[in-house]
Amino acid sequence: MASIAALSPNARSLTTHFCKLENNYYSFKFNVANTSCLTTKRHGGDHDLNPRCILSIVRASGRRTSPRNVDLVNGVHVIGEASLFSGGAPLLAEESGIDGEKPLHDCLLGRFVEDKFVYGQTFIIRSYEIGPDKTATMETLMNLLQETALNHVTCSGLAGNDFGATREMSLRKLIWVVTRVHVQVQRYSCWGDVVEIDTWVDAAGKNGMRRDWIIRDYHTQDIITRATSTWVIMNKETRRLSKIPYQVREELIPFYLNRIAIPSYENDIDKIDKLTDETAERVRSGLAPRWNDMDANQHVNNVKYIGWILESVPINVLEDFNLTSMTLEYRRECRQSNLVESLTSTTAPAAAATGDSRNNLQYTHLLRMQPNKAEIVRARTQWNSKPKQNY
Repeated sequence: MASIAALSPNARSLTTHFCKLENNYYSFKFNVANTSCLTTKRHGGDHDLNPRCILSIVRASGRRTSPRNVDLVNGVHVIGEASLFSGGAPLLAEESGIDGEKPLHDCLLGRFVEDKFVYGQTFIIRSYEIGPDKTATMETLMNLLQETALNHVTCSGLAGNDFGATREMSLRKLIWVVTRVHVQVQRYSCWGDVVEIDTWVDAAGKNGMRRDWIIRDYHTQDIITRATSTWVIMNKETRRLSKIPYQVREELIPFYLNRIAIPSYENDIDKIDKLTDETAERVRSGLAPRWNDMDANQHVNNVKYIGWILESVPINVLEDFNLTSMTLEYRRECRQSNLVESLTSTTAPAAAATGDSRNNLQYTHLLRMQPNKAEIVRARTQWNSKPKQNY
């Protein structure tokens, strides 16, 4: 039986578990600590749940569903192939609560689409996840990748007490930290589009783990984004890297899948050169982490770095080009008290290779501590010109 994060109107009312039944439905088991969710005895049981506290049973067949089938997207049933905002028959079928109200809990469950090896989840691109051109941003994609990865750990039954850590890691006060991420984007989704994300893990050397993702368009099943990442373990108290303990490795091995999202000949594995004050073309100083930029591991969330990197990219590039590839090399963590600088410089070979720098740009980036110049993240980005659109 695997745990799901508690979903409740307050911190102590409900915790939930689910198990897969023979008919491929997931059922929920409640541990109730708040009597406001209980009604009087019914059907021979001691208590029953108030309708306002009931979670619906969700069908999750363990295999990829057809775009024509009913599926859950961000906690709402999606029916049919058309866009969620197209005309015609209604496409959203919401679970009704008491007296026509929406249920107190809406839960989106992902599913294992290839036994226990590949975990998939479906999302709608929301209005606050798009940029000025009405498409999802790189930060949006990275947040969705992170969400899918964390839910993979939870639904696999491995989740411990810490952010994305396994039980054996939590016992040893260990957490995951990412060292490298490479993302390739074929096409950015628009507001209201539905995407499917698959993720899986494998070993990366003796003391690392690789996590890969694929994002598909829900309706066409075309792959629109591929990503790969490398993770290592850190002690959350000493903030020092650690070898993977035997007990943790034994937890992970049953879930390892020898598959890569990005072919080796397309993966960006080249070293990223360090920028300096002399080689940087643009510098943006005074970037300060906010409280909301911190994650549960008590450092700046790795997705936040993308926004800081783009602060030193020329505005005309942001307006006229799509970010089609990004590679991040994480050097050290950033805390709330740190002040950050963003450096950017054009990489000449990219323009020379195509003969037309207007259609293919490449930049090298550096995030560093402002006072002592200590490196936080090195990055490399590639950009292609956007197609002309009428707004």
